[in-house]
Amino acid sequence: MKAKNKRLITLSTLMILFIIGCVIVFYNLRENLVFFYSPTELLKKNNVAMEKIRLGGMVKNESILKEMVLEENLKIQKITFVVTDFKNEIEVNYRGILPDLFKEGQGVVVEGNFKNNSFNAINVLAKHDENYMPPELKELNLKKNSY
Repeated sequence: MKAKNKRLITLSTLMILFIIGCVIVFYNLRENLVFFYSPTELLKKNNVAMEKIRLGGMVKNESILKEMVLEENLKIQKITFVVTDFKNEIEVNYRGILPDLFKEGQGVVVEGNFKNNSFNAINVLAKHDENYMPPELKELNLKKNSY
C-alpha cells in the first residue's frame, strides 16, 4: 500500500472518530446547556408546568414587594417582583435572600417552575454589565484617584 493511501486512511479514521466524539459529547450535554426564556417566549411555550426552567429579563421598576413570612419557626423573606422584556411581564415569587446586585431596572435570571402565569423561583441570579466593579474595589479606586 502506498504512503499516500495510508495517510488518507489515517486522516479519514481520525476525522470519523472526532465526529463520533463530538456527537457523544453534545448528546450528553443537551440537557445541561444553560438557556433562559424571555417572558414572551415563556408565555408562547406549551407544557412547561413541570419543567425546571430559567426566565430572564429586566426587573420592572417599582414592582418589588418584600414581606417577612414565618415558616417552620423561621422568618423568611418572601419577595414578589415582575420580570419584563418590555413586551410581556411575568410575576415571580421567591423565598430567601436576594443577591447584592439585585435591584429594579437590572437584568435578572431566575430558575424555577412556571404555573398559572406565575413563576415560582428557586434561584435568583442578578446580572451586571461588563463595567461592574465590587463596591470595595470601587471605594479603593475612588480614594486612589482622588490623590
